[in-house]
Amino acid sequence: MSVKKTYALNLGMQTVAMAEFEHLADGGLALAGYREYELMPDPAADATRLEQIKVAVGELRSGLNLPKMLRAYFCLPSQSVFTRFLRLPGSTAEDVRSVIGFEAQQNVPFPIAEVVWDYQILGAVRDANWDVALVAIKTDQLEEIYASCEQAGVLAYGIDISPMALYNAYRFNYSDLTGASLIIDMGARTTNLVFAEGEKVFTRTIPIGGNTISVNVGKELGVEVTVAEALKKEKGFVALGGAYADPTDPAEAKICKIARTTMTRLHAEITRSISFYRANHGGSQPVRAFLAGRSMSLPYMLEFFAEKLPMPVEFFNPLKNVVVRSEQVRKAIEGKIPALGEIVGLGLRGIGGCPVEINLTPKKVVQELEFSERKLPLIAAVFCVTAAFVSLVVFFHQATTKVAEVTVGVNKDVSRLEKIQNSLSEAEEKIQKLQSLAAPVILAAEERTLWIQILDELGKYLPPRYLWVTKLTPLSGGVPVNLDGVRVQVVQPKGGRQQPTPTPTPKASVSGRRGQATGKPSPQDDKKPMIDAIRIDGLYLENPAMVGIVDQFVDNLAQSPLFVVNEEVKNNMLRTQPDGTNWAYTYSFVLPLAKPISLP
Repeated sequence: MSVKKTYALNLGMQTVAMAEFEHLADGGLALAGYREYELMPDPAADATRLEQIKVAVGELRSGLNLPKMLRAYFCLPSQSVFTRFLRLPGSTAEDVRSVIGFEAQQNVPFPIAEVVWDYQILGAVRDANWDVALVAIKTDQLEEIYASCEQAGVLAYGIDISPMALYNAYRFNYSDLTGASLIIDMGARTTNLVFAEGEKVFTRTIPIGGNTISVNVGKELGVEVTVAEALKKEKGFVALGGAYADPTDPAEAKICKIARTTMTRLHAEITRSISFYRANHGGSQPVRAFLAGRSMSLPYMLEFFAEKLPMPVEFFNPLKNVVVRSEQVRKAIEGKIPALGEIVGLGLRGIGGCPVEINLTPKKVVQELEFSERKLPLIAAVFCVTAAFVSLVVFFHQATTKVAEVTVGVNKDVSRLEKIQNSLSEAEEKIQKLQSLAAPVILAAEERTLWIQILDELGKYLPPRYLWVTKLTPLSGGVPVNLDGVRVQVVQPKGGRQQPTPTPTPKASVSGRRGQATGKPSPQDDKKPMIDAIRIDGLYLENPAMVGIVDQFVDNLAQSPLFVVNEEVKNNMLRTQPDGTNWAYTYSFVLPLAKPISLP
């Protein structure tokens, strides 16, 4: 029995990493292979980033001896993705799903048609509100990155983002912890703060990273960023506070002071983020902190944060509950374990059931994946059809030799079949007559339940709050009628739009209905009224959308197959504008029926 595997690809700003995971029988995860590739640290080289990614992914795939074409879970850096945390009202999660498209349009700072976006409901409802994470990325930017990976032989199963992958890794390895934890994930260009409190998660990205130190070192020493990066790795550490002697090497002393200054700025941002999390998202004060990311490997990082933060601090271990398969893999990850959070989070996506499962895969890629999963069944079906066709060809070839023999017998049967055909024609004529008799009865039965369906549909698409329907008026040709088919006069509400006074319409006779039942229209059928629309009157309260809640109601009704909602309906709506003086405000509109209802 083959071992099921998952491949993970972390597309960091400065480091691209790839890993091979094996699924364990107990639902666990094993790291079977790992390699990483360093991109150019100079921000001036970002114009060649896509080509660098292509080269990096190709070398990682071949270095791990993986197939020339495979599918993996991708992880995008947080600075490439727009992230917003919302609190949306609703009694059920379905309420959130019904409005999330509108919320995405309001919150994403790009036209919604130009982005790939996804959302995740975080935990259970609290105080009639739901915590929701909304993420989006420009479609053209995402497709460029994906094309570079595809050219290198790696396709996507799903596309995650760095903070959420890190959160999944935390929940897998530290599920026994209680209280709020703060993960400080310092990468090359940014630092991700992940607040993890049970099912509650909040993230924030700070534009300070390891490359910030390198750039400042380059400016101070007058060297290129690549040289400054090498000097930082060779001589750099975070200077300790208090009475410590400076290093004797002037360059080393400058690097250490720049590192401490940068970390002090980062600490100030962390303090503000903790206050923001507690004040605006109902979070608790973190009781512990974990250091993650490649830039945390700079010496004395742990001591610096232990000095500055009022909580225990330790390095994050994403392999705490992950099996490492071989000594070769142990050597590949030596000194890099705190930086493997995202790659482990991607590996967990292959197992399924992660707390957060954001997916920014482009629509066309999802369609390609669905097609590839159906490819083998399709090939098998084509093979079966081809085999069946060949069998039919052989069969008909053999049958041709017997056609002459069978022809004589067929001629004898023709006369017998003609008699049967005549009998069938007579039976079909009788069936048609019976159907004509039954048609009015069937129609009446259908229309009897149609009003129930109409009321159910109105309730289905009615907003859950702030709006009521107070009156439904059947209309025939724009004129109100009662259920006996008599047109009635309507007293216009004060301030309402004037409408012509309706005139009575004679009730259809019994003979007219009988004529229709027998398939022979009577002269009165043309005068028979049909309910082709209903006028809806109602009230709405002041609300966040104000008069727009009526527009939302009408837009919702457009989804129903029972009604016809067009521009004429929307243009002729009557809505009292809220002025803060009344407890409720009126609205009215005519809603055409897709299938008119006959009246007696």
